[in-house]
Amino acid sequence: MRKQSGFTLIEIAIVMVIIGLLLGGVLKGQEMMNNAKIKRVANDFNGISAAVFSYLDRYAFLPGDDPAAAARWTGGGVVSGNGNGIINGGERPDVWDHLRLSGLMSGSGSTNPTHSFGGIIRVQQNGAGLTGAVICMFNMSGKALEILDRQIDDGVANTGDLRQTGGGATYDLNAVNITVCKRM
Repeated sequence: MRKQSGFTLIEIAIVMVIIGLLLGGVLKGQEMMNNAKIKRVANDFNGISAAVFSYLDRYAFLPGDDPAAAARWTGGGVVSGNGNGIINGGERPDVWDHLRLSGLMSGSGSTNPTHSFGGIIRVQQNGAGLTGAVICMFNMSGKALEILDRQIDDGVANTGDLRQTGGGATYDLNAVNITVCKRM
């Protein structure tokens, strides 16, 4: 009589437990990374608001809208705003240039910074049903925004100080290209 070879039930069970532990660790790691990105986005909103208000306190104008910017920082192609208290479309790129030249943000130039999920960040006048100066983040995921909204606002996608553009009261959890704006 030949003896059959193979795995015992106990050996298979041990392998399944090990696979389960590895999978659980990977999923928990991904969740922790996603939560860290969400926290960075919340910090970006707060940091940019602080930089804009610091600029306003220091120079009495919003960055981008500052009519004395070109005279203040000469020799680098700095563009002054019109000083009307509104960051219009032509002044939007200059927000970053003014903030960076004033030392309130790192980097140089007028290129829009990106958030931790890879989309651009823009300071503009009005957005997502909010009036006044707002910070908008593009290409955000619905899942991340739902968590972010619960953490820093009212948890409803179309009310409060954090709102999605062109959507209802809930975030599409499968979407990855949502634009969200926050009132400063």
